[in-house]
Amino acid sequence: MSLIEQIDKNRLPQHVAIIMDGNGRWAKAKGKDRSYGHQEGVVSVRKVVEAATTVGLKYLTMYTFSTENWNRPEAEVQALMSLLVAAIHRETPDLMKNNVRLMAIGNLDRLPADAHATLQDCIAQTSANTGVTLILALSYSARWEITEAVRQIATLIKTGEISPEQITDECIASHLETKFMPDPDLLIRTGGEIRLSNYLLWQCAYSELYFCDTFWPDFDKEEFCKAIYEYQQRERRFGKTSEQIS
Repeated sequence: MSLIEQIDKNRLPQHVAIIMDGNGRWAKAKGKDRSYGHQEGVVSVRKVVEAATTVGLKYLTMYTFSTENWNRPEAEVQALMSLLVAAIHRETPDLMKNNVRLMAIGNLDRLPADAHATLQDCIAQTSANTGVTLILALSYSARWEITEAVRQIATLIKTGEISPEQITDECIASHLETKFMPDPDLLIRTGGEIRLSNYLLWQCAYSELYFCDTFWPDFDKEEFCKAIYEYQQRERRFGKTSEQIS
């Protein structure tokens, strides 16, 4: 049996978040420019979205460009933004065909005008789709997101719309970029690094973490299904005992 056949469709994670790491190192190992790795990384995105559609996943969030990535060499940043525009143009027909809805989180106002317009156009085109919701984390960092949420809540207190006593976990979550979806059940990071890199820090409080050495351009449907299969072998207790869970 293939791994995809071994996955229990009744115990799927609702939401999988991915840190797509290793594009540059993959390209360097092949004697290529980093941009080549990013181009091949787009192919892996397509493969994983197809796998998510096949297994019936509801939400898939991909760490596409962090706020810290703006500090990379200008030429690389420009190449990444151009690649984003080209990839969205190219992939939109397939998203429509596969009933995939595109959304985005992050400080999107920082995106170049053409990237921002292309992204919003695809979001609008796919808004009625009812399959997998694919969320791109663009110009995103968890600390930025939490800071923005605190600022919004502080404004509500200042205007008297809420009191400090009304600040709860649910209140904070309702002001985060991800308020429209459940927290990730599973976080996958490729490329051999073992850290969260300022990604969905609030939301991943109880996520199962899966790290692998595979560089993102080599991460395919089988690798994705392997991560979900391993997730299904784990016991999620959320602070309780095994006996309470059973």
